[in-house]
Amino acid sequence: MRKETLRDQLIGAWQLVRFAERNVETGQENFPFGEYPLGFIIYTPDGYMSAQLQRPDRAPFADGDPLRATPEEYAAAGSSYVAYSGRFFVDEAKKSLAHEMAVSFFPNWFGQRQVRIVKIDGDVLQLSTDGPQRSNGALKTATLTWKRAKPN
Repeated sequence: MRKETLRDQLIGAWQLVRFAERNVETGQENFPFGEYPLGFIIYTPDGYMSAQLQRPDRAPFADGDPLRATPEEYAAAGSSYVAYSGRFFVDEAKKSLAHEMAVSFFPNWFGQRQVRIVKIDGDVLQLSTDGPQRSNGALKTATLTWKRAKPN
């Protein structure tokens, strides 16, 4: 009987249930997208991934036109959404994976490859940064918890 690889276990759609950051200096935990964040991360069998995360309480643009918002509306939308897609690479021995940002809402991530530490327990996937990253002016580690999405 062949044991399922980490890569095999990742394949499919996962729904975000928790997004927590921990300040490296103070140890304080915060939830940048609130207590009940929305999002999906999808891993395809051919080696691609896509992640979309948002706060649940985002206000719509008054004009209804995505290209005609006020600077304040764009700022609010931009600070409450994360999105990127590209290839993914699994290191079975280290139980880690790398997301390669072929497209990214945050321009600084474009072209980067970021490592995630992976834990899978049944239908729960936990992805953590492999080290601190700057977030809201402080160095923080992030841990995102996902639950396997129900088949459509």
